[in-house]
Amino acid sequence: MSKPLVAIVGRPNVGKSTLINGLAQRRVSIVEDIPGVTRDRIYCDVKWLDKEFTLIDTGGIEFRNEKDQISSGIRQQAELAMEEADVILFVVDARTGMTSDDEIIAGLLRKTGKPVVLAVNKVDSDNQEMDVYEFYSLGLGDPIGISAVNRLNFGDLLDRITEGFPNQKEEESEDIIRTAIVGRPNVGKSTLINSLLGYERSLVADEMGTTRDAVDSLWTYKGKTFILVDTAGMRKKSKIDEPLEKYSVIRSIRAIDNCDVAIFVIDAEDKLTEQDKKIIGYIHEAGKGLILFVNKWDSIAKDEHTINEFEKEIRNGLPFAPYAPMLFGSAKTKQRIHRLGDLIYNVAEQQNLRVSTSVLNDLLEDAKMINPPPAHSGRVAKIYYMTEVGVRPPTFVMFVNDANLIHFSYVRFIENKLREAFSFEGTPIRIVVRSKKDGGDD
Repeated sequence: MSKPLVAIVGRPNVGKSTLINGLAQRRVSIVEDIPGVTRDRIYCDVKWLDKEFTLIDTGGIEFRNEKDQISSGIRQQAELAMEEADVILFVVDARTGMTSDDEIIAGLLRKTGKPVVLAVNKVDSDNQEMDVYEFYSLGLGDPIGISAVNRLNFGDLLDRITEGFPNQKEEESEDIIRTAIVGRPNVGKSTLINSLLGYERSLVADEMGTTRDAVDSLWTYKGKTFILVDTAGMRKKSKIDEPLEKYSVIRSIRAIDNCDVAIFVIDAEDKLTEQDKKIIGYIHEAGKGLILFVNKWDSIAKDEHTINEFEKEIRNGLPFAPYAPMLFGSAKTKQRIHRLGDLIYNVAEQQNLRVSTSVLNDLLEDAKMINPPPAHSGRVAKIYYMTEVGVRPPTFVMFVNDANLIHFSYVRFIENKLREAFSFEGTPIRIVVRSKKDGGDD
């Protein structure tokens, strides 16, 4: 399941960006003493004890200058974040005290009906306790005095935020394959989901960008349960002007981050575009399972060579993902889409495939016989053993005498041998080369 979403909102310059950097324990937001520095929403994952959530940073909300396009855009971004969030973290400033804008924002938050955590920032000492009491009048429950700069009371704040969130272990135990349907706008993602479900779950129209949000649908196939996530189409960044479209792109990226398997939909009429390559590259780097569905195949004039020519062209454009199964079909006519259920299940199993260390090392010995480890500057690489250390994606550590002696081409050779032996269809593989000290290796 998706991680819960927490939106940080408040006036400009109350310390929201400093707070998100502190909660994330890394620099995520630009911090300057200039109102409006954070213009777009920024997402990051936060872990507290056995719970995880996604934090959304927003720009400061102002109401004084309605004609200011930047202020208006920031306010719209924040309102969208509030609609999207499961919990809203409202940050106010103890030094400035309560303002009319704080009261207006509090009124908007009460109307959402969502849980609100009120954090009074810049409370750097016990002497400022009275400054916190003033904010009870906002009618949002007990305020928590914090210092984002000094990270004071972060534990109490995180306890309040995550109250009621599911434990991470509980989420991981669910035997449901989360599948994101991804691609550029208007390639047929919603039509594909409707065809798989057998009824119209997602709005379908010829207008680009009909699907604004990521929409979840439960799908049962051959006794197996899947969650299908219909995402908004992702355009090039330069073509995204409307705040609502920026919001849609972020939702699509989140859908990829939270899925087990991504079905990337390619428009057969357009073939593979540069934007397609970038999105598929993101799926690959995220370590997700990948299926390529070439849609609108019914609209292509074909002969006996067409499908091979299409596949060759697409494979050549994706040299980093030769493992991805490719299916040609039509969401509209339901051509070949019945194969997707088995493909998704198989890819998910491959993502979780474990190979014993003894079997891996037998394979490694055979590989070394075919292609001995390289030498560099008179030094010969020695490979001691390999073991699998993780899944989703399958991740292996190969111990050698000196990692600098192992060229990436040799790692690719080992990956190919792993795929020949165990397939790993539809999933990337990670191979980490690690030096292991051994007195006899030199």
